[in-house]
Amino acid sequence: MESLKCRIRRDGPITFRDWMQAALYDPGSGYYNRKDLIRWGRAGDYRTSPELSGLFAATFARFFASLFRQVGEPPLWTIVESGAGNGEFAAGVLAAFKESYPPIFAATRYVIDDQSQDAGRLARERLAQVDRRIEFSSIGEIGKVDPGIFFSNELVDAFPVSLVTVENGELQELYVELDSAMRFRYLAGPLSTQKLRGFLDQHSIDLKEGQVIEVNLQVSDWLSSIAEKLTAGYLITVDYGAEQQELYGLPERFKGTLRAFHRHRFVEVLSDPGRNDITATVNWTQIRSVGEQVGLMSNSLMSLDQFMLREGFLEELQQRLKASNSEAEKLKLTTEARDMILPTGMASHFQVMIQKRV
Repeated sequence: MESLKCRIRRDGPITFRDWMQAALYDPGSGYYNRKDLIRWGRAGDYRTSPELSGLFAATFARFFASLFRQVGEPPLWTIVESGAGNGEFAAGVLAAFKESYPPIFAATRYVIDDQSQDAGRLARERLAQVDRRIEFSSIGEIGKVDPGIFFSNELVDAFPVSLVTVENGELQELYVELDSAMRFRYLAGPLSTQKLRGFLDQHSIDLKEGQVIEVNLQVSDWLSSIAEKLTAGYLITVDYGAEQQELYGLPERFKGTLRAFHRHRFVEVLSDPGRNDITATVNWTQIRSVGEQVGLMSNSLMSLDQFMLREGFLEELQQRLKASNSEAEKLKLTTEARDMILPTGMASHFQVMIQKRV
């Protein structure tokens, strides 16, 4: 990304967090805003659960229906999906509501909040047939949600992170500079904000010499913005993560969890910004702790495959198999289900955290 190189030549090294923010979200050339990239599916860089199987959205629709009853079956409620991508999940949930839960469909206002302008364009095209139910708005603009659900799938792992390390016994932050060949490289320097030291102190994190960890300061702002809007209801976060002890304490994660993908292959994180997906493993301990501070009490954290089995995944599969008259369609359904929930399937690598507004 030439604009990043120009920025560093002009202003000097920038924090890795700022570099990642630009690489992913620059309005013109960031990964999530470019119109010339295929991000999803086999031809793209990653596949998400809603793409893998329509059973993902259908199962969550069943779960949302149970939450609708828990909040008293209101005449109107709101589902806010952040990072909705191409709208596949929203389309699946609303279709399931319309077919199986007409009163819930009638009561549902569905809001999509996405930083990616290109994803928003694709979602609008995908959801044109249910446009009356869909709004596109940022969290800050939607007003109070009373009651409702905030939902995200593979959102938090793409928040820009700071990289923190210890060199010669001193807490340092990693910056990005240019070498003599104009290639990006890391540079250790003083902390850009004392919030990083405060994070380590608050969570009692003691880094070893040479260890590198990701610190996701954006989590606090994100949870605070949701707590401000959500008067009654639930926050449901689907992502791949770990508890703090595992995230920062395992030898294989001594250099952190940051990684980049291109065409489903690992690539160097600093290579070709704007063309690669960049992610870091989510810190569930942080989300739980910060959530409780802002009034979002953690109800549960479990693996996605266990959650889906508990919430009726197999029942949804059986219903769809019975409704299908095509052997090819039945084979497709069973293959998708297997790829989703078998022990080595996609869902086994993800978790679901449910937090309730108190």
